Amino acid sequence: MKLNDLRDNSGARHRRMRIGRGIGSGKGKTGGRGQKGAKARSGVSIAGFEGGQMPLHMRLPKRGFSNKKFAKDYAEVNLGLVQKAIDAGKLDISGTVDHGVLKSAGLARGGKDGVRLLAKGELTAKVVFNVAGASKSAVAAVEKAGGSVTLPAKEAAEA
Repeated sequence: MKLNDLRDNSGARHRRMRIGRGIGSGKGKTGGRGQKGAKARSGVSIAGFEGGQMPLHMRLPKRGFSNKKFAKDYAEVNLGLVQKAIDAGKLDISGTVDHGVLKSAGLARGGKDGVRLLAKGELTAKVVFNVAGASKSAVAAVEKAGGSVTLPAKEAAEA
């Protein structure tokens, strides 16, 4: 094969259909939009619009409480996955294991407020954690394995 023989696979490059360019093009006049109505106009139809009738999401009663404004966003990490990463050599436990270390190992996804340890699975390695939160059973499991969990100090207002 030579450089001058290189070509795209057939059908890899496809010209776009130019709509509204006369009846001979096959997509002229209405341009594939059918006849009249909101969807035929520019701007397309509005999702959830019911022709002027009060939309369903506004007719239904609102219940409950949403704490979106103050809710904490934690990346939840199970101890079983931590042990699996240690066994695979993805997680270095020589120093303190924090959010950055867990994120680089691919265990903590998201979590703008930090990491929360959960006790699902079993931990056998001695690991020193520095995380934003942990369940009581997770702390007990880490300490049983010989490690420790450092949590941020609770505010005096909560005590």
